Amino acid sequence: MGRKRHRGLRITAATLVILILFLMTLVGSCWFGINNKLNHSQMLTSMPDSQASTWLILGSDQRDGTPGADDDGEITGFRTDTILILTQPRHGASSLVSVPRDSLIKEDGEAMKINALAYTSGYKSLTAHIEEITGNKIDHVAIIKFGGLRELVDAIGGVELCYNDDVDDPNSGMIWTSGCHHADGGAALAFSRMRYSDPKGDFGRAERQRQVIGAISKKVMKPSVALNPSSANKVIDAGLDAIVVDEKSNAWTLFRMVMAFRDATGEGGISGSLYWTDPDYYPGGIGSTVLLDDARNTSLFQELEQGSHAPGQVGGM
Repeated sequence: MGRKRHRGLRITAATLVILILFLMTLVGSCWFGINNKLNHSQMLTSMPDSQASTWLILGSDQRDGTPGADDDGEITGFRTDTILILTQPRHGASSLVSVPRDSLIKEDGEAMKINALAYTSGYKSLTAHIEEITGNKIDHVAIIKFGGLRELVDAIGGVELCYNDDVDDPNSGMIWTSGCHHADGGAALAFSRMRYSDPKGDFGRAERQRQVIGAISKKVMKPSVALNPSSANKVIDAGLDAIVVDEKSNAWTLFRMVMAFRDATGEGGISGSLYWTDPDYYPGGIGSTVLLDDARNTSLFQELEQGSHAPGQVGGM
């Protein structure tokens, strides 16, 4: 019995080694191609490094002609309607925390919503404000163009998504029957954009966006996708078309980001939103905003950086 058990362990270990070597070969063969195709932009600050690795993930819902992109015809320019902070400590649980799009900030003494900051002052300014909120260095930034999300989801053969309500939302194009369903790219895009038919509004949309990105991260790591050269190439091409990254990002940092996403959205991860004191605060002149709880958020990210926070949900009032 003992010999059989040890033989089984040896076979399992050998299989794992072969799998790792195959993955290394696949990544190595794609490495230079990915780096050459990446679209870079200057988005990082000179803040000193923190203990954890931190990514700022942005979804720019620019007016690209896809359903749900232009849900306010009076707005000029673009808005960064998805802001996610992905933190991977040296030890402990990874986390994925949403920043409410209407969070109240001040830029040069002027009150404004955080989702307009990149348009008015540039992405580096947005990165600096996120570092001020968290107290941690942003190591990398990735902008996800939601118009490209559809092609990425189709490239991996769709994803499994869950929402416990019936929806027929003309603004986003989301048509949904309560429960879990296999969603193609178009359905996943609508799922990510819908907010007017969600009782929780933008907070509900942020939850669904975390779910979509988590589902994509898990799917691309499956052997049927990652170890299939044809599927892998389609995913890489679709993924590169869908993102813009900071000046220091490369194939390796993107791989680490996907792994951190998978861990943060898994059972042992931490997800949620920033803490706030008032989700419907009117400072005057800019409509309803979310008033953040600075003290609780500082404490939260100290724990996330150190890896001392327990897995589960965070944020809210």
